[in-house]
Order: sequence, then C-alpha cells, then structure tokens
Amino acid sequence: MAETIKETINEEELVPNLNSDDNVAGTLHLSEEMTNEDELGKAQSEAAEWKDKYMRLFAEFDNFKKRSFKEKMEVIQTGGKDVMMSMLDVLDDSIRAEKQMETATDIQAVKEGMNLVFNKLKNALQQKGLKAFDSIGHEFDVEKHEAVTEIPAPTAAMEGKVIDELHKGYVLNDKLIRHAKVVVGKAPNA
Repeated sequence: MAETIKETINEEELVPNLNSDDNVAGTLHLSEEMTNEDELGKAQSEAAEWKDKYMRLFAEFDNFKKRSFKEKMEVIQTGGKDVMMSMLDVLDDSIRAEKQMETATDIQAVKEGMNLVFNKLKNALQQKGLKAFDSIGHEFDVEKHEAVTEIPAPTAAMEGKVIDELHKGYVLNDKLIRHAKVVVGKAPNA
C-alpha cells in the first residue's frame, strides 16, 4: 500500500525541484524586479538631490540679482558724491568772492580772486579725470568735433581744419563726454 501511495503522489509535487527551469526563471524575475526597484529608488533619490541643488542655485542666483540691483541703484544715487564734495569748496570760494565783489573798489584784486576760484575749479575737475582737448588748427574729426558752420579758410593749409572753437570738447578718463563745437575752414570757392 505504501508503494501505491508513492506512485500516486509524485515527489516533484511535494518538494519543488530547485534545478528546474521554471524556478530559475522565477528567481531571475524576482531579482530583476528587485534590481529595477533599487535602480528606480536610486534614480528618484538622485533626481530629488539634483532638484534640491537646482532650487538652491536658483535661489542663490535670485538673491545675487537683487543684491546687484540694489548696489547698482546705490552707485547711481551717490555716484557723483565725490565730485560734488570737491565742488563744494569751489562753491564756498565763489560765495566769498561774490561778497567781496559787492564792496571791492580794486578791479585788479577782483580779477585775481576770480582767477583763483577758476583755477581751483579747473584743478578739482582735472583731479576727477576731466580733461579739455584742443581743436584749433587740428583736422576736423567727426568723432571729436561738431561743426557749427564753415567759413572760407584764411590759407590753403587751413582747409578742412578747425579755425575757431565755440565750446571746448572734454574727455572724462579718456572717454569723450562732450564734442567740441567748432568752425571749420573750407575752400574759398566751395
């Protein structure tokens, strides 16, 4: 009877065959799923890390833009402060000169006083980088000069050159800030 039970019950049904292809495929399928889940988890954590870095970088850049804008506005508002401070001395001297002119009887003393004030103004501006450039006798240059009019040149050598200067031209730290207004010589027959 034991033999009949053995015959009817297959051993493979009771104990799974670990070497069978079905079990190996099942095990591989489970390990692939676990590997895919691990890779997905790693990818998600890496994406979260990159997102965090991006958000921090974006916030840092936004703060930089705001700080730069604020600093730029401060520079614009107080950019001329040092020039104005140097001009206050000249203004004070001009006010004193004006008071002296009201009661002065010596014209020569008034002229000397005005020359002192003028020289102080000129020196203060030069210290800040302002320089006038000469135009009379030089070739007319559209980059530096603005022709107000043309007149017949007194000599042939003065044709196309600056004969007179109505307003001086100025450069600030080697950058042109005002064109010289000039009179240009032209050929007598032109």
